Amino acid sequence: MIGDNVPRLPVVVDGAPPLAQQPLDTPQRIRRETLRQILRSRTFIVGAIVTLFWIVCALFGSHIVPYDPINDSFTASYHAPTWAHPFGMDRVGRDIFSRVLVGARSVMEVAPAATLVGVSLGSILGLLMGYFGSWIDNFVGRVVDAVLAVPFIVLAILVLTALSAGSEGISVSPAKLIMVIGIAFTPIVARTVRSAVLAERDLDYVQAAKLRGERPPYVMLVEILPNVMGPIVVEATVRLGYAVFAVATLAFVGYGPQPPSPDWGLQIADQYADVTLAWWAVVFPALAIASLVVAINLIADTIQQVLDT
Repeated sequence: MIGDNVPRLPVVVDGAPPLAQQPLDTPQRIRRETLRQILRSRTFIVGAIVTLFWIVCALFGSHIVPYDPINDSFTASYHAPTWAHPFGMDRVGRDIFSRVLVGARSVMEVAPAATLVGVSLGSILGLLMGYFGSWIDNFVGRVVDAVLAVPFIVLAILVLTALSAGSEGISVSPAKLIMVIGIAFTPIVARTVRSAVLAERDLDYVQAAKLRGERPPYVMLVEILPNVMGPIVVEATVRLGYAVFAVATLAFVGYGPQPPSPDWGLQIADQYADVTLAWWAVVFPALAIASLVVAINLIADTIQQVLDT
């Protein structure tokens, strides 16, 4: 017929490139686009800047502060904020601005590590519960429910008291705080990961891996885990904010660094009785805690919004 030998051009719809030239939505491209959306978010940028500021203070605070944050001077007890001391001075004449900057170290050395422990253990439990189900899910689920029935702070205080029994005072090492907070976070993370795994375990790619004869560890870690990393990342950022608040709360009630440490929670506890006399000694450490927790929550909210779209 006429026209059988005429070459056919690719069809272009609404100015789009030919189908063969259109980029495929590969996992790598999707991840790059997700990361690009997160980095463009204003809330993420604000949260990242504030968090990075406190990280720098934790790492280099002792080298950049204008005054000694530990040794007292007794020269100006509860001196109000001035240009020389923008956050004022505490009961024994220490510069609060210097103590707030250096105080980020005790929080930053515990909270991220505790979050890592909790997310790692929780992810492993969640994978086991969601993948195998049956009696493993029932047994571990009952243990998780029992732990979640106890308020977090109460559980942490009970465990830390038991671990510190027989020692002088209740000084708690960072390692103990990391383990207690991390283990306390494990059940919450496990429940989140379990729900994500349940939504994935019956999909075609998992069934194909089973038909190939892949062993359960391979299926869980290589096939399922990459596809549930979104909820895990969101859970990690949320838990990090809770960990910061938990470290400060435990220090406030005496389970943490001891005087003369510039820890934020300890500063509030030391000066709380005189808050009507010198509000600045309590307000500025509290604002430091609030700023870090809010900044981390901004990051977590941005990641969750992008992953949900």
